[in-house]
Amino acid sequence: MPRHDSATQLLTTTLQEAYTRLGLEGGSVLLAVSGGADSTALLMGTVLVAERLRLRVEVASLDHGLRPEAAEEARQVSVLAAARGLPCHVQALRLHPGVGIEARAREARYAALEALRLERGLDVVATAHTATDQAETLLMRLARGTALRGAVGIHEARPGLVRPLLSCTREEVVAFLAEQGVAYVTDPMNTDPVHFRTRVRLGVLPALSRAAGFAVEGHLAAFARVVAEDESLLASMADAAFDRLRLEDGALDAVGVRALEPALRRRVLARLVAGTEAAVDEATLARVQRAVAQGGTATLGRGYVLRATSGRVRCVRQVPSTPPAELRLEHAGSRGALAGTGWNFSVEFAPPPAGVLGLALGDGTRWPLTVRTRRPGDRVCTAGGQRKLQDVLVDLRVPAEARATRPVVADAEGQVLWLPGLWSPVAPRAAAREYLWAVPPGSSIQRTAAL
Repeated sequence: MPRHDSATQLLTTTLQEAYTRLGLEGGSVLLAVSGGADSTALLMGTVLVAERLRLRVEVASLDHGLRPEAAEEARQVSVLAAARGLPCHVQALRLHPGVGIEARAREARYAALEALRLERGLDVVATAHTATDQAETLLMRLARGTALRGAVGIHEARPGLVRPLLSCTREEVVAFLAEQGVAYVTDPMNTDPVHFRTRVRLGVLPALSRAAGFAVEGHLAAFARVVAEDESLLASMADAAFDRLRLEDGALDAVGVRALEPALRRRVLARLVAGTEAAVDEATLARVQRAVAQGGTATLGRGYVLRATSGRVRCVRQVPSTPPAELRLEHAGSRGALAGTGWNFSVEFAPPPAGVLGLALGDGTRWPLTVRTRRPGDRVCTAGGQRKLQDVLVDLRVPAEARATRPVVADAEGQVLWLPGLWSPVAPRAAAREYLWAVPPGSSIQRTAAL
């Protein structure tokens, strides 16, 4: 008969509190059991608390196909489960060794467990991650360089998955199994120094505990729990700030972003960058924050750049330069599209209807007209005299990435007459004989004007 001494009391109390906290009293759970110490303790401990929690329990054991002895280990799990009256589902995943095997195995394992959970109609999958796993993960991420979010480490719960042993150390798990008189297997991969986690487990954690004079795993895991609470609060505040600062076109208000506290500003910008295919890493965020502070640009990678100009912060894809688009309009009745811009133009005898922009053309119009994109040296005649087209576009807060596709209407001498949708002459031309219609991209009457 199993005994109920201090280690057993500690682990079962931990499990009961965790299952209750996670809302599983009266619920159902699929235990992921490999036969190792942690998962065997999860099985045995859950059996001891299941009745008082009215918890329906089933077991899953997966053979990844990476070790010949794994099939026998899965069979032993089924024997252990059957002895406790628990249904056990053994599945073979048939993975192949090679590059990225740890990540591939983890992905295949969770996918198989989730599929089985749904098939069996169970509330959650429970895995046997412990405080020692949490401490190892935290140290690994700190060593690689992480922000507060990464220091959260292993989450206690996510949809369909719980980790009820996360506050127990591996030492406590082994002590529990010793009290219960239950054997377990040791995966040789857990002692293979080729893996970073193994080197942390066998070298770093023991050395840190010796230096501190006490076991540090529990303290590191407790730190990760506190970090999780802080990160959750900051994340919600950052989401609210992002939504508040977001403009209609998806950009962020630059003044508002700069006014945020650093912790929120970093998270808001990370979310903006995450909307692209670029990596969100420490170096990228450092470049992004400098660009926002200076009102400049930052390269993100994957063909994207962040621009913090014209009062807006946005991520745009850099596109290869193309030959300048140009459309020639000789007389009334001339029409066509300005390639690459989505704009359509025509010369008509009547003023434009609603939804179409128009420029009145008088007797003094120097034909032919050219509709094109901007060129170096373009100038605009304003009430205050001539100004560079570039300066006008900046004053009008046209994003830099949009300036190359804005149409410019010029006469036969190259004088800029009109910037549809942005700038018109100071006064309408007298005695208009024709009208230049400009149909913006996406207009419902674009098709008609282009015919």
